[in-house]
Amino acid sequence: MSREITFFSRFEQDILAGRKTITIRDASESHFEPGEVLRVSRNEDGVFFCFIEVLSVTPVRLDALTERHAQQENMSLGELKQVIKEIYPGMDALFVIEFVKR
Repeated sequence: MSREITFFSRFEQDILAGRKTITIRDASESHFEPGEVLRVSRNEDGVFFCFIEVLSVTPVRLDALTERHAQQENMSLGELKQVIKEIYPGMDALFVIEFVKR
């Protein structure tokens, strides 16, 4: 049985098209292992839409995010930092989960 990860529905098309190749999460979702295949569902309604394979899990601080992270998220660096601040207010210790759609 695959473990599961959810994404907001606004990211579904970017994930399916391979434009979004990382997700930035807090410590509660940092336990995934490279090589693990995860079931991906929409956060809002739990609808399954694909599988992803975890490539790496790397700690990162909010102020250390770069243009490369933003490209992997398919947004600008400013947008990325704003989205993270909305999802994880006041949090600085985060994890970059790099993945490939299966």
